[in-house]
Amino acid sequence: MHVHQSLFKGGQNAFYDEGGKYKLSDTARHFIAGQLKHARSFAAVVAPTVNSYKRLVPGYEAPVYISWGQTNRSALIRIPSYSPGREGATRAELRCPDPSCNPYLAFAAMLAAGLDGIKNKLEPPEPMEENLYELDLEKKNQRGIKTLPESLLEAVEEMDSDAVITEALGEITARQFSESKRAEWDEYRIQVSMRETDKYLETI
Repeated sequence: MHVHQSLFKGGQNAFYDEGGKYKLSDTARHFIAGQLKHARSFAAVVAPTVNSYKRLVPGYEAPVYISWGQTNRSALIRIPSYSPGREGATRAELRCPDPSCNPYLAFAAMLAAGLDGIKNKLEPPEPMEENLYELDLEKKNQRGIKTLPESLLEAVEEMDSDAVITEALGEITARQFSESKRAEWDEYRIQVSMRETDKYLETI
């Protein structure tokens, strides 16, 4: 469920700037920086099932690396190419949400993250245009490239520690969401799959 995002003010796209890199304004850059900062925390909301994290693995179409760029489909946030005369279409595409999410909670979390970036004038790291799946671990570490959580439990733990995201959801909703997702994780982790039976039954 890739989400294309822009903000409008007075009928004008606040993300557009003729002189900006990728035609992006300061507002757009701050918004992107906020989403990158809080990406690990809102992951539980935009990818809220155990199965969500079987999609968010390196090498698949879905991105796991917390980065941004224009032609880079391995980045978390992609900036679609600018077309003259379509300034109103300037936007940032967040590519980690999936259709199992509650859109009301997901949009609230995504917007809160971006607005936090605008409020605090956060700056994103340099955009990356190479295929991040092809970089080895050492190069990723050198560039400070982090990844999304690898499981629903890890995502919920990140969410619980981020006041921006939990406040956006509201105290009661955030608590109930966390409790239900932790219960879902506990239910999942005691299941024995056919894959485990096939792999271990005759070898151990």
